[in-house]
Amino acid sequence: MLEIKNIWKTFNAGTVNEKAALRGVSLTLGDGDFITVIGGNGAGKSTLMNAVAGVYPVDEGTITIDGTDVTKLPEHKRAPFIGRVFQDPMMGTAATMQIEENLALAARRGQPRGLGWAITKQERERYRELLKTLDLGLEDRLTSKVGLLSGGQRQALTLLMATLKKPKLLLLDEHTAALDPKTADKVLDTTERIIQRDKLTTLMITHNMRDAIAHGNRLIMMYEGRVAIDVAGEEKKKLTVEGLLEMFSKVSGSTEADDKLLLS
Repeated sequence: MLEIKNIWKTFNAGTVNEKAALRGVSLTLGDGDFITVIGGNGAGKSTLMNAVAGVYPVDEGTITIDGTDVTKLPEHKRAPFIGRVFQDPMMGTAATMQIEENLALAARRGQPRGLGWAITKQERERYRELLKTLDLGLEDRLTSKVGLLSGGQRQALTLLMATLKKPKLLLLDEHTAALDPKTADKVLDTTERIIQRDKLTTLMITHNMRDAIAHGNRLIMMYEGRVAIDVAGEEKKKLTVEGLLEMFSKVSGSTEADDKLLLS
């Protein structure tokens, strides 16, 4: 479903601030794979996701989604393939619009616009049923402005919007990092449920090693712009935080993991 071949990305090339963020990264995700991505600050996680989404053009290499080469496509032309949830709960929704209006926008992504009723009775019922699955009471607040929702409610709604059209690829960019632990767990549980139900191919960045181990069928750890660790199947099921740290120290040649990684 996603094939990344030998991609390189350097920022501020030829200056004193030159930074090689991705160094020949290759990665293949099969249909329905749920991969968690972990690594310290500056490891290349977010750059990798932004390269796949089309935010940053790559210097070398190719990116293919479901057989379509999207390497040269701008961000808006990759939208039909990708659903994305950002770290900031404010980024995935329109705050001044109602909950049902936000869902209607997501439902019409990629479709031509025309004159007609914005939301039909049938659509409203569908949105109510979808919101019930979140178990946050939002099904009774269809006409509430999204800006009035809490961060967790808003992030759950963003997740629903990103998966409404069953994207070829779901990108989760530390989507629970800005939430309190209890709310983060609830959003993660909802995420897991939606991914399993719709068999979505997913790439999830996290700083939390326990979350990276607990979710998905495969885990990769990035270090200095490369994929340093790649574990799946039974090996991943048996993985512990201590085991992951030991693997990291062997790969990096250092016993010092990133502070944010350890604290998470």
